Amino acid sequence: MKYLCLVYLEPDKFTAVPDRECFNCGDDLRNRGLLLAAEPLFKADTAKTVRVRDGRVAITDGPFAETKEQLAGFYLIDAATHEEALQIAAKIPPARAGSIEVRPVRELDV
Repeated sequence: MKYLCLVYLEPDKFTAVPDRECFNCGDDLRNRGLLLAAEPLFKADTAKTVRVRDGRVAITDGPFAETKEQLAGFYLIDAATHEEALQIAAKIPPARAGSIEVRPVRELDV
C-alpha cells in the first residue's frame, strides 16, 4: 500500500538536516523497492493557495493554515503495513528536527 510521509519543520530548521543525508535516505529506500517519489519543498512563503468558489478563482499568498511547522517535503513510499510505514518514517532524517506525518494513500472510487 502507498503511504505519503509528509515532512514538517519549523522555518528555521529547514537546513537542520544536510541535503546529502536526506538524499542518501531516499536512495536507500529506492534501492530496497520502498520509495516511489520524494522531493524537498521551498519554504511556505513561496507558496500560493488557489480556491474556486462559485466559479471565481481566488489566489492568496502562503499556505492555508497558520502553523508553527511548515510542509518541507515528502516521501511517497510503498509499505506492506501501516506499522512498516511508521518504521520507515522514523528513519527519515528530518524526523529528528521536526515531524513526519504518515498518511495512507486512498484509491479514487470511480
